[in-house]
Amino acid sequence: MKAELPGDQKAAISAPPSMVSPYFRAVWAVLAKDLSAEFRSRELLSAMTVFALLVILIFNFALELDAETRSNVTSGVLWVTFAFAGTLGLNRSMSMEKNRGCLDGLLLSPVDRSAIYFGKALGNFVFMLIVEAIVLPIYSVLYNVNLFNPGLILVMILGSLGYVVVGTLLSTMTVQTRTRDMLLPILLFPVVIPLFMAAVKASSGFLGGLDMQEVRIWINLLVAFDVIFTAVGFMLFEYVIEE
Repeated sequence: MKAELPGDQKAAISAPPSMVSPYFRAVWAVLAKDLSAEFRSRELLSAMTVFALLVILIFNFALELDAETRSNVTSGVLWVTFAFAGTLGLNRSMSMEKNRGCLDGLLLSPVDRSAIYFGKALGNFVFMLIVEAIVLPIYSVLYNVNLFNPGLILVMILGSLGYVVVGTLLSTMTVQTRTRDMLLPILLFPVVIPLFMAAVKASSGFLGGLDMQEVRIWINLLVAFDVIFTAVGFMLFEYVIEE
C-alpha cells in the first residue's frame, strides 16, 4: 500500500520554484508603475514627442541643403533631437515623482535602492525608444533619407541605453534642487560627449554604407560606455538618492 504525503507537502513538491527573484520583482514593479502612470496621463511622452518633432522641423527649414549634404548631417541632427527630447523626459520623469510624493514612497519601500534605479532607468529607456520610433518615419519623409537600417537601430538602442543610465542617476541628483531644469543638462552633456561622438560616428557609418569592420570601434565604445555607467549607477544610486 502506497504511503500518501500530506496535502501541504504534496503541494510544495508539485509547485514549481519561482523563476523571478524579489530583486527583479521590485525592478518590474517600479517599471510597471511608471508605464501605467504614463499611459494614463501621457504627459511625458507627449512633451518628448512634440519637442522632438519641433527640433527636426526647425532643422528641416534651417538646413536648406541639397540631398547629399542632408544625408551627411542626418546622424548629427538625429542625435541632437534625441538628446534634447531625452533631457526633457529625464527632468520631467523625476520631477513628477518628487511633486506627487512618489519618491518618498519609493524610499520607504523595503527594496534595494538599485532596484529603484534600474526600474526608473528602464522606464526612461522605453519612453526614449517610443519617441525614436515616432521620429524615425517622420524624419525619413522630411529629409528623404531611409533610416530603417538594422545597424542604425542597434546604435540607437545602445546610445539610448547609455544616455538613460547616466541621465537617471544625474536627474535623481538634481531633482532636489530648485534649478534642476538648468542643472541637469549642465551635468549631463559633458559626461555623455563620448557617447554622442560614438553614436554619431557609428550612425554615419551605417547610413553611408560602410563595412561593419569600419564602425566596430564605435560600437565597442558604445557597449563599453553602457557597461561602465550601468555599473556606476548601480553602485552610486543609493548614496545619491539618500542625499
